Amino acid sequence: MLSCDVQHGPFWEAPAGRRHSVDLKQIEYFVRVAELGSFTRAALALAVAQPALSRQIRLLEVELRQNLLLRNGRGVTLTDAGQLMLEHGRGILHQVERAREDLGRARGALTGRVSIGLPPSLARRLTVPLSRAFRQRLPDAALSISEGLSVQMQEWLQTGRLDVALLYNPPTSPELAAEHLMDEELFAIAPRPDTRPGTGSGGTESPMPLATLATHPLVVPSRPNALRMLLERRMADIGCTPRIAMEIDGVSAILDLVSEGVGYAVLPGHAVRASAHPQRYLLHPIDAPRVVGQVHLVTSARRAATLAQQATIALIREMVAEPQPG
Repeated sequence: MLSCDVQHGPFWEAPAGRRHSVDLKQIEYFVRVAELGSFTRAALALAVAQPALSRQIRLLEVELRQNLLLRNGRGVTLTDAGQLMLEHGRGILHQVERAREDLGRARGALTGRVSIGLPPSLARRLTVPLSRAFRQRLPDAALSISEGLSVQMQEWLQTGRLDVALLYNPPTSPELAAEHLMDEELFAIAPRPDTRPGTGSGGTESPMPLATLATHPLVVPSRPNALRMLLERRMADIGCTPRIAMEIDGVSAILDLVSEGVGYAVLPGHAVRASAHPQRYLLHPIDAPRVVGQVHLVTSARRAATLAQQATIALIREMVAEPQPG
C-alpha cells in the first residue's frame, strides 16, 4: 500500500470550472477506510488525524458526485458506488505500485512492500529464516509478517491487508487462489512426567490411536481454527468427539497449559521443537487414522501479484521444500 504522504497530480481532471480533482492520496484513504470499515481504524493505520481523513473522503465524494460510504454508529458500509470505487481504487493503487517496481527494476532492484500472513504454529518456524532470506534477496523491498487465524487471514487477503498467506485446509473460494505446499503430520502433545534437565528434547514417542486421544482432555484453539476443525472431522469419522478441557488461541499458551497437566494438545511437531522448553513434552504420532494438515499458499484471485510478491512466493516455496531440523 502506498505511504500516506503520496500526493501526485490528478488522476481524473475535474470538469471545467471545478477546483478539486481526485488524487492518489484520496484514493488510498478511501480504500483503507473501506477495507477497515471505520474512519477511526483507518486514521490509526494511516497515521493521520481523523478530521483530515474525513475531509479527504468527503472531497472525493464531492468530486465524483457520489456517496461512497454510509456512516453509522458502528463504522461505515459501502454504497453501490462505493463498492465500484473500491474495485477501481485497488486497481489504481496496484498499477502505481507496479510502475514503481518496474522503475526499480530499471536500476536493478525489486521494490515495494509485501505482507505475509502465517498461522501461529508456522510463524514460530518460518518468521526468522524468512525475514533473513527476504532481506538478502530483496534488500530494497519491505516485508510485513502477521500472525492470525485462518478465517482472519482469508478476510485480510480479500481486503488487501495481506498479499500472501499460508493456511491450513483453506475452503474453496472464487476470491482466493490456493496452491498446495506441503502436508504436516499432527501429534498428540502430552506433558513429560519428568522434566529435569537432560530428560528429553521433544522427541517422538510411540504412536497413539485417535480413539485413545479422544479419551484425554484437550487444550485446543477456539473454532473455527483450521487444525481444530480437522481434528473434529477425523474424530467424527471414527465415531468419537473430543473432550475439550480449555480453548486457548495461542501456541505458547496451549503448550504452557499442557506442561501444567491441564490436557493434551494436537499440533505439528515443529511447534514443540521451536518452543522455549521442548523437553517438557512428549510427541505421540496419531494413528488409526493419521491426522495430517495440508498447508496451502493462498493469494487473492482478484489482484495480480507484483514482482516483489512473486519473488517472495518463490522464496516461500524454496524454504518449505528445504528439510527442516528436528
